[in-house]
This record gives sequence, C-alpha cells and structure tokens, in this order.
Amino acid sequence: MNGELSYTEAMKQLEEISRNISSGELDVDQLAAKLKQAKELVEFCKQKLQAVEADVNQILSAEQ
Repeated sequence: MNGELSYTEAMKQLEEISRNISSGELDVDQLAAKLKQAKELVEFCKQKLQAVEADVNQILSAEQ
C-alpha cells in the first residue's frame, strides 16, 4: 500500500471496486485481483482508524 495514500482516497478506491464487482462485468481473474486490492485497502483503513482512535484517547486522557 502506498504510504502517501489518505483514508479518503482509500475509501474512494473501495467504492470504485465495489461498483466494479457489482456490475458483474469482471472476469474471474479481475475479480480475484479486485478482491485482493479491497482486502488491502480495508486493512489500511482499519489501521488508520485505530491510529486516530489512539490519538484521540491520548488527547482525552491528557485533558483529565
């Protein structure tokens, strides 16, 4: 995954993959590649959200 990728861009890519898969026009090889890419993007987004949650919790803890 590209280190420059933002959460917003990753979500846009996931939406596009979802549209591609839903269209039913992908062959088996394309479908497999899109599913692999989607899995990587989901993991990237999950890590981003966990990092933000940790930052927020740290900020909130520091304020108490």
